Amino acid sequence: MKRSNGTRVIRRAFTLLEVLMVIVILGVLAALIVPQFTGTQRKAEIDMTATQIKSLENTLETFKLHCGRYPSTDEGLAVLVNKPDDEEISEKWAGPYVKTPPKDAWGQDLRYESPGQYNETSYDLSSIGPDRQEGTEDDITNWEKS
Repeated sequence: MKRSNGTRVIRRAFTLLEVLMVIVILGVLAALIVPQFTGTQRKAEIDMTATQIKSLENTLETFKLHCGRYPSTDEGLAVLVNKPDDEEISEKWAGPYVKTPPKDAWGQDLRYESPGQYNETSYDLSSIGPDRQEGTEDDITNWEKS
């Protein structure tokens, strides 16, 4: 292309090949980086659920101090939110101890059993973990797994 004064205009633009190369490079970088963030997210969710279980242990101890015992399996963790029907316990109940029934990082209810199968003098508290299957390696518990 020439201007009216006779000088040539040089157009600078990216070729299709250059644009495709940039897209490929961005795709490779994304493929390398995204899995690392995914792993970090999963670890954070596991850590958050383990911390929640530890915190809930303190809440259950407070319930025991007030009521003289841990919640039964039938009462479950809901008794930490709602006053129990049992007259004797409801007089001692000083809750709510938590705002909502506790769930793990994946939106599943925490498992509670009292007396526990593993902690026979208290309770078992656990999450089924990120795979959402009970009894697998990724379960998060308040007892030592063997």
